[in-house]
Amino acid sequence: MADIKSSNIVANSPAGMGMQASRQDEERKNNNIVETLLRLLPMALCLSALVLMLKNSQSNDFGSVSYSDLAAFRYLVHANGVCAAYSLLSAIVSAVPRPSTMPRAWTFFLLDQMFTYIVLGAGAISTEVIYLAYKGNAATTWSSACESFGIFCHKATAALILTFGVVVCYALLSLMSSYRLFSKYDAPVAYSNKGIEITPAFRA
Repeated sequence: MADIKSSNIVANSPAGMGMQASRQDEERKNNNIVETLLRLLPMALCLSALVLMLKNSQSNDFGSVSYSDLAAFRYLVHANGVCAAYSLLSAIVSAVPRPSTMPRAWTFFLLDQMFTYIVLGAGAISTEVIYLAYKGNAATTWSSACESFGIFCHKATAALILTFGVVVCYALLSLMSSYRLFSKYDAPVAYSNKGIEITPAFRA
């Protein structure tokens, strides 16, 4: 009992409270570093996919093809560009040591969710196009375009893999922002209608 009381006295003393505050500051700083790096990673992946797709074109005896010929690939390029810009801005904001507030937590949560679905939609649409390019469609007598434009298909596939890497990063960021929001701030108080009383069917 004496040890417990002494430890409580030490914890409640100014020195103990100062040590606890310094540990919390150090933990918050480490979390900011991890989050900043995790926000910079999708920016690098987005830019890599963007450059790879922008340079994706091929010409041969069968004709020529470019990413701009397909709406799905154009959307993929635009989505990667927008997500790269958001990743950079969010990394800068995350790196600045500021106290977390509810508006800031809600902003990160909503934007992370929104950009996750944007890049996921771009990847899903492009996946269907690449699948048709590789496999064709016998019902509509579409032949496989990748047999004639293999380099184009390989570059598009590589850009798509990088894009799904971005999806994974944004999914992790969405989990982090949602955990920070809903673990730190209380949910709204549930509404209770006192005018309605529910009588139990059985009483003890």
